[in-house]
Amino acid sequence: MATSIFFSRRRIAALSLLALAGVGWAQPALPPGPITMIVGWPAGGPSDNVARLIATHMAEALGQSIVIDNKGGAGGNIGTDATARARADGSTIMLATVASHGLNSALYDKLNHDPIKDFAPIGMITTSPSVMLVPMGSPYRSVRELIEAARAQPGKLNYGSGGVGSSQHLAGANFKKLAGVDVAHIPYKGTAPAMTDLMAGRVDFVLTTGAMSFIRSGKLRPLAVASRERLPALPDVPTFDEAGVKGFYTDSWYGLVAPAGTPRSALEKLNAALAAALNKPAVRQQFIDQGSLPVTPMKVDEFWAFVQKQMPLAAEQVRISGAKAE
Repeated sequence: MATSIFFSRRRIAALSLLALAGVGWAQPALPPGPITMIVGWPAGGPSDNVARLIATHMAEALGQSIVIDNKGGAGGNIGTDATARARADGSTIMLATVASHGLNSALYDKLNHDPIKDFAPIGMITTSPSVMLVPMGSPYRSVRELIEAARAQPGKLNYGSGGVGSSQHLAGANFKKLAGVDVAHIPYKGTAPAMTDLMAGRVDFVLTTGAMSFIRSGKLRPLAVASRERLPALPDVPTFDEAGVKGFYTDSWYGLVAPAGTPRSALEKLNAALAAALNKPAVRQQFIDQGSLPVTPMKVDEFWAFVQKQMPLAAEQVRISGAKAE
């Protein structure tokens, strides 16, 4: 009888341990409540538009709300710094870009974060080539006309950007070099105010993504796209190759990252929600309509391999352009 009681007690203890372990296994991959998506650019710009579109559909897949937190400034570095310091439990994610995880490492002498060590990958969203835009009242109806005017009066024409170190800044610097023109750079605190001044005619041109609404509404005129092929959304707009500026290509990619140390289970769940959103035909079409190129969803490790591979390429673009954060 004593032996039987002993084994019964031991069995109960073992079952209790298994039950406690089961509680741990059953814990959700993501903490309950809303998820914060940090965007290192002001509301209304192309990065913000991408973030809001994907957040809406990821939230549906997750069954949790995703709140956009715009932290603009310093070429996206303010938002990137905030993400690196955030709680690493899946409750905070960030819209990563070619600036935050590529250009800024070469543009800035010192960063308060490491773009690889301080972050964990979630996945790729989309990629977009830049479009050269001028006001509707601009006298320039082609890239050739703009270049001719810039060469006739060096330093008079200008271009706007979302800030020092932004993808628009780098695109403008590369255009200057490849076209052999002297145009002034006017940095703004985000793309949205730069676009406002462009439409008002206070800026001669901007090279940016996500401006299809301005084009369709007749507020801005596209002159060329920085891609190897014409965009489906702008079939009548030539590439820069066709316009006479050979080899001018930009690749403004967007993805999602989390603070380093975020559990793998959380990253995988967020990646699955992102893939579910990207696989929706309506979402793919919306990206096409925005002037983006939809991508095949990437796994967590596949996306991180892409980020690490493109970083030295982005740094080389910065070196060739001669751009440097002021």
